[in-house]
Amino acid sequence: METVFQVYIGVLFLCCFMCLYRIGRGPTVPDRTVAIDILGIVVVGFCALMAIITGRDFYMNIAITWALLSFIGTIAMAKYLEGRGFDE
Repeated sequence: METVFQVYIGVLFLCCFMCLYRIGRGPTVPDRTVAIDILGIVVVGFCALMAIITGRDFYMNIAITWALLSFIGTIAMAKYLEGRGFDE
């Protein structure tokens, strides 16, 4: 079972590096925004995997908080890119 978790962690690291590449090389700002959002999802995956491996529940609290903040940040960035204010 430990080998399976190592494979999962390796896949998440690969996804993390691909997202970082897209953030750095993204041809447009929306591409970078989507990559940042996906990177947030990968971090949530890391936290969930760590919660399963260690059996500690505070990793899930971190994952839930990160997911909510990532969602709010993505909505704010989308509104900014669209040119609308935050109160509209």
